[in-house]
Amino acid sequence: MSGTLKGMDSRSASTWRNWAGNVAARPVREARPASVRELADTVLRAAEEGLRVKTVGTGHSFTSIAATDGVLIRPDLLTGIRRIDRREMTVTVESGTPLKRLNVALAREGLSLANMGDIMEQTVAGATSTGTHGTGRDSASIAAQIRELELVTADGRVLTCSEKENPEVFAAARIGLGALGVVSAITFAVEPLFLLHAREEPMTFDRVTSEFDALHAENEHFEFYWFPHTGNCNTKRNNRSAGPAAPPGRISGWIEDEFLSNGMFQVVNSIGRAVPAAIPAIAKVSSRALSARTYTDIPYKVFTSPRRVRFLEMEYAVPREAAIGALRELKAMVDRSALRVSFPVEVRTAPADDIALSTASGRESAYIAVHMYKGTPYRSYFTAAERIMTAHGGRPHWGKLHTRDAGYLAEVYPRFGEFTALRDRLDPERMFGNDYLRRVLGA
Repeated sequence: MSGTLKGMDSRSASTWRNWAGNVAARPVREARPASVRELADTVLRAAEEGLRVKTVGTGHSFTSIAATDGVLIRPDLLTGIRRIDRREMTVTVESGTPLKRLNVALAREGLSLANMGDIMEQTVAGATSTGTHGTGRDSASIAAQIRELELVTADGRVLTCSEKENPEVFAAARIGLGALGVVSAITFAVEPLFLLHAREEPMTFDRVTSEFDALHAENEHFEFYWFPHTGNCNTKRNNRSAGPAAPPGRISGWIEDEFLSNGMFQVVNSIGRAVPAAIPAIAKVSSRALSARTYTDIPYKVFTSPRRVRFLEMEYAVPREAAIGALRELKAMVDRSALRVSFPVEVRTAPADDIALSTASGRESAYIAVHMYKGTPYRSYFTAAERIMTAHGGRPHWGKLHTRDAGYLAEVYPRFGEFTALRDRLDPERMFGNDYLRRVLGA
């Protein structure tokens, strides 16, 4: 075995838990490789011992996609920017780099990703491998911005994958679910740093649903939140701006993003968990607490926001043309049921892309996400919501709770067989498998 064991197999592992606290695993040991060579050696050693391997970032997936009873790889030493190519307008970054660090570093260099999700605590590999997305009329998920990736396979090989090199792997591994190997580095397309003008505005459910197509067409990035038990929504429109920058004021920004969206929201959810009957009344008040505001800032400060209130989430991608019908069905279901839902429902969009297991693969999509506060019974709500979404051919987010299996997923992903065939070739012994992947991909 080449290389050194330094940083690789550090110790017997304790129990690992994800961010939401709903998934736990106890691996045989943890490894912290500090280079791609050490990463490959970690994989080879696990193979020799007959152990399975999974990599875990910050644990922001709600599913057990990263859980293992074998070797748990922590990528916290695989961080930082390898290189910036200003001619090609790309940045190559180590796989364990948190999106927050990448965004800040790019901004210092006068660069930015075109689009991103609404949190930035995840590692770049974790976010892309599970299909993390934001909202966009023309710009797609983070994985769709990948131009090249480096993958360590089950036999210890280090593959460089792009449209020109190993293109069949590139077509799948951008959203690889951790099933094809361990991503060690990612090259993203970047562009000169730009400004976004954000407009946040309350709107009624009836208005936003009737004007959804127009709002989507008129804005580069449009999303909205519906507050269950009410007819109220909050909308957000982000569009590129020539400036000047006009970020939220220090005090007003703190009130909106910390006091109301985190501090008071935590209190409200705690009360709702203790007294569920109070939730509809609380929802009517809290849905009116956020007022209209506008501001202009660099992308990551507009796209992302802090999420300190713990919750569980399920999200489905449906064909964009089916989104409003599905949402109206969801609202009708909540209105006629005994459910008490204290978290808003989030609706976003994405253009079609060409990644095999992307939730937007081959079709323009809209995302409907339902949440429940941590410690609150969620199964009845999620089951009812899932029934609605699957009736519309919905594709579940790979990192969020769902009950679908390979049989269903093969029907809604035209390129499902392409992915599983590649998995058979790259990982025939299922070194990178676990119970979750067995359910969603098959044996």
